[in-house]
Amino acid sequence: MKVDDRHYRSIWLDADGWSVAAIDQRKLPHEFVVAQLTTCEEAADAIRTMLVRGAPLIGATAAFGIALAMRQDSSDDGLDRAYQTLVVARPTAINLEWALEKMRATLGPLDPAERVDAAYARADEILEQDVAINQGIARHGLPLIEAIAARKEPGEPVNVLTHCNAGWLATVDWGTATAPIYLAHEQGVAVHVWVDETRPRNQGAALTAWELGHHGVPHTVIPDNTGGHLMQHGMVDLVIVGTDRVAGNGDVCNKIGTYLKALAARDNNVPFYVALPSPTIDFSVSDGIRQIPIEQRGAIEVTDMTGRTADGRVETVRIVPEGSPVANYGFDVTPARLVTGLITERGVLKPNRAALAAAFPERAGAVK
Repeated sequence: MKVDDRHYRSIWLDADGWSVAAIDQRKLPHEFVVAQLTTCEEAADAIRTMLVRGAPLIGATAAFGIALAMRQDSSDDGLDRAYQTLVVARPTAINLEWALEKMRATLGPLDPAERVDAAYARADEILEQDVAINQGIARHGLPLIEAIAARKEPGEPVNVLTHCNAGWLATVDWGTATAPIYLAHEQGVAVHVWVDETRPRNQGAALTAWELGHHGVPHTVIPDNTGGHLMQHGMVDLVIVGTDRVAGNGDVCNKIGTYLKALAARDNNVPFYVALPSPTIDFSVSDGIRQIPIEQRGAIEVTDMTGRTADGRVETVRIVPEGSPVANYGFDVTPARLVTGLITERGVLKPNRAALAAAFPERAGAVK
C-alpha cells in the first residue's frame, strides 16, 4: 500500500540480497523507521517485542528468520534450533507455527548445502502468498461494502468500524480487515472508517489511523468504548475485524476488546465480519474459548503511554498509580454465534466447521 504516494510493504528482502528490512512499528506514528534483521535471533526479537506484529506478518518474519539462520548453520541441528527459537516468540498467532512448519517441510529433506537458497526461496513464496491471499480477501469483501453503498444516497459513505490494526502493517500488503476497505476506496466507493484506538498498545490510533491517512482513506479515531454508542445511533454500517487465530468451530481470537464489539453489534443488528487468511484457521482447536492460549503481556503496556509532546519530543509517561496491580490480557475470543461471516480468500463463509472444511479441505484433512 502507499505511504505518501510511494508503495511499501511491511517487510522485504534488503538490497544486499540476504538481510531483511521491516518497518519498525514500535516507532509509528511519530517516526518512520526501517529496521534491518540479520540473524534468526533478531527476527525472533522483532516478533517478541512487536517491531513486527499481526499474525500474517509474524509468519512471514519467522520464515525469513529461518532463512537467516541457515546462513549461519544449515545443519539439522541449526534448523531445529532456529525453529525452537522462533516458535516461542509469540504464543497466540497460529501463523507463526504454520510458517515454520512450511519452512521445515521444505528444508528438512534437503542436503544442508542446499538449504540457504531454498530457505530464501520458500520465505519469498510465503511472502507472495500472503499478498495474494489478502487480495482475495479484498475481492470477496468488496461486495459487502458495495451492497451497503447501493442503499445509501449518492456520496454518502459506508461507515466501517474496525478494531486494533488488521491493515497492511499487520500483513505483507493490503491487510485483512482493511483489504476490502482499500479496494472500495480504490474503486471510488465512498467509505469512512471508525478506528478504535485499541488500548493498551493503541494499534488503532497509532497504526491503523497512520496507514489509512497516508493512503488517503477517510477515517475517525474513537476511544474503544465509543463503538456501542455509534451503533445505537445508526452510525456504523458494518464491523470488520481481523484475527490471530480462528478455531475449527468458527470461534475467533483477536485483540482484546473484539468480543465487546461483537456483543454491541449483535444487540444493534450491525453485521460483524472477520477477515482472515486461511493460515489463521486452526482446525486442531474445536473450542476457541477454552483451548486457545491467551497471551498475557507486560504491565508496562497498561501503566505507561508514549506520545509526542507539544515541543516535538517523543516521551513515555506513567498513567497508573505506583503499586496498582495490572492485568494485561492480549486477546479475547468471540464465539462463532456472534460472527456474521468469515471473509477469506475463497469467499465469505459461515462461521462453522462444515463451511471452513468445505472451503479449505486441504487444511481440515491435515488434522487428525
